[in-house]
Amino acid sequence: MSALDGAVVAVAGAAGPAGRATLLRLAEAGATVVASDADAARLAEAVDAARYAHGGATVTGDTVDLLDLEAARAWADRTEKEFGRVDGLVHLVGGWRGSASFAETDLGDWDVLEDLLIRTVQHTSLAFQDGLQRSGNGRYLLISAAGASKPTAGNAAYASAKAAAEAWTLALGDAFRKAGGDEGPRAAAAILVVKALVHDAMRAERPSAKFAGFTDVKELAEAIAGVWERPAKEVNGNRLWLTEKP
Repeated sequence: MSALDGAVVAVAGAAGPAGRATLLRLAEAGATVVASDADAARLAEAVDAARYAHGGATVTGDTVDLLDLEAARAWADRTEKEFGRVDGLVHLVGGWRGSASFAETDLGDWDVLEDLLIRTVQHTSLAFQDGLQRSGNGRYLLISAAGASKPTAGNAAYASAKAAAEAWTLALGDAFRKAGGDEGPRAAAAILVVKALVHDAMRAERPSAKFAGFTDVKELAEAIAGVWERPAKEVNGNRLWLTEKP
């Protein structure tokens, strides 16, 4: 039996290609999936696709303003109240802004990325921490980029925002570690690191492109599901690399 069978997992940023793949994989593993996204129409399509692919699976969708801490807390409380538990938060909220050179960096890009890549991590982690701790097998998963460990000149804002999100997630992991005491953490916060993501539509648009080092969204979804199969102590506070370390 899968470790996700009967688990309740929230997915933030669920309407994109990675989100869709993750909803499908979690539903396949027997989880109840609670999805959110800012785009209500695309979220509804993603939820319907997961329900259709796995008849009988419980997959729900909710538009949540993750830039509002109280809205994030309400989402976490509502999820635990409705389903009796919450065993995961998968953070897939993304966004990218870059420049041709370091000197041409637009600090307006930082403002956008701070909200998308940092604030949403802060709010979801604070909102879900207690529920994940109560779960006994809770997981908080951040999807990050290799560029956070080796920033390039044109990616200063993006890499810095990703690095900040990683640091915040590792701090959550330390909170889980401390709460576990001598027995070890009962919940885990971990970072799955990719170079970049690729999906079928990208390949169709650029059939000659190699996408070297990219992680397919289906592979990412498989890795996400696999984190629940590993002990919390093994994954907590760690970066799980799905691409070569820079």
